[in-house]
Amino acid sequence: MATYVIGDVQGCHKELCRLLELLPFSTKRDKLWFVGDLVNRGPESAAVLREIIALGANSVLGNHDFHLLMIAAGFQKAKKIDGLDDVLTARDRDDLLYWLRHRPLAARPMHDCLLVHAGVAPSWRADDVMRHAREVEHLLHSDNEKTVRAFLKHLYGNKPARWHDSLRGIDRTRTIVNIMARIRFCSADGKLDFSEKRGPAYAPAGMRPWFMHERRQTADVTLVCGHWSTLGLSLMPNVLMIDSGCLWGGMLTAVRLEDRAVFQTPGQKIQTEI
Repeated sequence: MATYVIGDVQGCHKELCRLLELLPFSTKRDKLWFVGDLVNRGPESAAVLREIIALGANSVLGNHDFHLLMIAAGFQKAKKIDGLDDVLTARDRDDLLYWLRHRPLAARPMHDCLLVHAGVAPSWRADDVMRHAREVEHLLHSDNEKTVRAFLKHLYGNKPARWHDSLRGIDRTRTIVNIMARIRFCSADGKLDFSEKRGPAYAPAGMRPWFMHERRQTADVTLVCGHWSTLGLSLMPNVLMIDSGCLWGGMLTAVRLEDRAVFQTPGQKIQTEI
């Protein structure tokens, strides 16, 4: 049995199909995971969701996935560059959104591996990551529509700008989502910065990429993430960043976790600006 993880697809269905043809993947014996951002900006978000569901694969939630859920709930307006109409007007819209809403925020596809979309706070241990993810999932996966809508209604925002264990209510769950689905740069004590999307050389004052802090408490496991396309494919000893910019004319990447074998297919330059 092998475990494959695929980077940010963002509605690029044709590229996903080509990559799947390259993988020695069997639905009967192997596991297939995605790092989130399954939808948005690309031309075929609905087809991507249907493909993944049909494969019996799983995914953590990314910021673009949350964006779709927010629009569908009526709490966010679609942007001109969004490519979500095919989901929002689909006959199976409710089924696609239900499946997406019930994805985890973090996962352990292997014992020594942790999967999140963007990253983690330097002070969090692996068990903390999973525990905080369950807090969000308890609300998002609820069968009570009022609970789900109350969570989504107040989800967007950059504050609180720093994680602290004493956070409560929506401030706490918003910060958990912002860290796992949006983080790039942060300070050693957990202050977040969402203004810069380029690489480490452009770090705001007092900030470093989340994975470069010396005392990061998840250094004892392998973190697999997407989100940061400007880094490209970056395979470090205990961090695998696999958003290689398919949407921007880069590659769509899959990694087999057992031996870190890499499989790639080229993408089209669908978007020209972040």
